[in-house]
Amino acid sequence: MSAVVISGTGLYRPPHTISNAELVEAFNRYVDLENARHAEAIAAGERPALAHSSVEFIEKASGIKQRYVIEKSGVLDPARMYPRFAERPDEQLSLMAEIAVEAAQQALKQAGKTGADVDAVLCAAANMQRAYPAMAIEIQQALGAGGYGFDMNVACSSATFALEQAVNAVRAGTARCVLVVNPEITSAHLEWKDRDCHFIFGDVCTALIVERADTATAAETWEVLGTKLATQFSSNIRNNFGFMNRAEDGDPLARDKTFRQEGRKVFKEVVPLAATHIEQHLDMLGLSPAQVSRFWLHQANLGMNQLVIKKLLGSEQAEAGSEVAPLILDEYANTASAGSIIAFHAHRQGLHTDDLGVICSFGAGYSIGSVVVRKR
Repeated sequence: MSAVVISGTGLYRPPHTISNAELVEAFNRYVDLENARHAEAIAAGERPALAHSSVEFIEKASGIKQRYVIEKSGVLDPARMYPRFAERPDEQLSLMAEIAVEAAQQALKQAGKTGADVDAVLCAAANMQRAYPAMAIEIQQALGAGGYGFDMNVACSSATFALEQAVNAVRAGTARCVLVVNPEITSAHLEWKDRDCHFIFGDVCTALIVERADTATAAETWEVLGTKLATQFSSNIRNNFGFMNRAEDGDPLARDKTFRQEGRKVFKEVVPLAATHIEQHLDMLGLSPAQVSRFWLHQANLGMNQLVIKKLLGSEQAEAGSEVAPLILDEYANTASAGSIIAFHAHRQGLHTDDLGVICSFGAGYSIGSVVVRKR
């Protein structure tokens, strides 16, 4: 059986950035307006006053310094606090498909392929723009690809879960060349009015080409040695927006219809799960963490990544942000499923033939996916 490789990666980066200072200024203006509007109720003790955010709070809590967004004016409008997207007619390429196509074209170029070489498209992301037709099929058409396409969602683990499906399809012979795209328009499902999470996410799209090693022509390829997926139910990260909302006769704009989490519980529970998952996966392959040259981890929180790496390597020198565990969240923020793929895309230079790496994501579900790769 031919080895399966990742032969190309691509990255769509939105045109706008929002610094922590810009975000805090807009958020604090919103807070002042809300507190003034509800001044009597606050004074009567009927509702709590909203608290200001700060740059220091954001950076200490997350390590995030800025984020990229597709549209920023709506996010920074204290009377709105979410992006402004123009509705597109059905005949026009959807926004999610548009950014996926841009990332895909980069990955195809790197792999030395064209859209016609692709016979499977997996669109994997934390949220889909619509229920149907599948975003993957629209992307497939836009690229001139053949075969089949489908959407999948395992929140922040969507990319690694899709990678396993792509690798298995190539190994089984049901596809020759698979495109995995992760269009994350997180700005549309983040609650920008919530101090505890208003700084977390950023928009982006990543893409990967997966194919047989004997068909790969790229100058650099990474053999997939193994994949491992795990899920464990938890409501500590949740978003209740869905097609049944209108039938429930509830408030379609209620707080639970956007991203929310119990951050401290997530940190406490997910870190040991992720570290153990990676260690067990490597052990299954007869490997140890010390043999891995680079860990491309999910990019949600600096503290989480620091602790995962220290649990794996037990070394004060092997910190998140170092060469062994590069960070991109300071620039991109949490980009849901795309974070570990951005890290792989941007930080695989300097590695040599036979060097090992681990791509790992973890998030809502809980879900954890790891992919062990070796440079060919």
